[in-house]
Amino acid sequence: MASPSPARVFETLRAFQETGALRTAIELGVFTAIAEGARTAAEIASKCGASERGTRILCDCLAVSELLTKTDGKYDNTPDSNLFLNRHSPAYMGTVADFISSPEMMNGFLGTLTDCVRKGGTMLPDEGSVSHENPLWINFARSMAPLMAPAAAGIAAHLPAAGPLKVLDIAAGHGMFGIAVAKRNAQAEITAVDWAPVLEVATENAAKAGVSARHKTIAGSAFDVEFGSGYDVVLLTNFLHHFDVPTCEGLLRKIHSALKPGGKVVTLEFVPDENRISPPVPARFAITMLFSTVKGDAYIFKELDSMLRHAGFESNVQHLLETQQSVIISTK
Repeated sequence: MASPSPARVFETLRAFQETGALRTAIELGVFTAIAEGARTAAEIASKCGASERGTRILCDCLAVSELLTKTDGKYDNTPDSNLFLNRHSPAYMGTVADFISSPEMMNGFLGTLTDCVRKGGTMLPDEGSVSHENPLWINFARSMAPLMAPAAAGIAAHLPAAGPLKVLDIAAGHGMFGIAVAKRNAQAEITAVDWAPVLEVATENAAKAGVSARHKTIAGSAFDVEFGSGYDVVLLTNFLHHFDVPTCEGLLRKIHSALKPGGKVVTLEFVPDENRISPPVPARFAITMLFSTVKGDAYIFKELDSMLRHAGFESNVQHLLETQQSVIISTK
């Protein structure tokens, strides 16, 4: 057995510094500069409009974090940073920093989490992150789409690639989940539900994807608006974790009524194992819900299965994605 060490304590307490370093590198365009041929601290600094000393220290920090490599005083991107943090890459996801590590999120989390634990819920005003037309979700929709692309593709792969498909996309946000289905199935018709300002982002993304003619919207809260009926598929992505069990079951019953017989609801969630401490990504997500919601949680599959069954869904099958999220496909 290894001897006790303070290393884990120290590294966890200073982890915010690595977040700051990565955010700064994204803002300055360090990874893009390197992709364009800059290698030394002086060359990168010149491209990024920064000091040579500051750039050298920043790049060394990124190399320690394995986001850059360094050989003979020259830096290079890793395969991950070149794919996801180089602005010329079609898989660029640097915009995610605008949401996850925004000053509002960072300061709020570090400043209020102790009180959240004492209270058992968010210290944010009203209903927290899901308060009426919270502008947070406009930033989310504009920032987080690249991060959701793999999950959107994973969901689309579980649905028919051809034939008529009437799809309701609840809390659509950036719209990428419905758009992925529409791109894969040329006969899919998507109806996106969200607050009106957020739907503007989904509409823009549908236009960029060339599916505008098959993408319409319903503005308002998913709990209040009329969905219509006869849907083949309802997409319920990254939504249930914001609410308590009774609220989730009420929405799921509403979804059940909107589906045609044999229709499916496709739920995307962070689903920890029953021990609630693994896998790391979904297990840690629960504390995000503690910080940002009144009663939300990262639900284990048994809890989600129970909610779905109480709403009338008898067949609930879990599929684990490479992103450590789970897709649950349930049939009416």
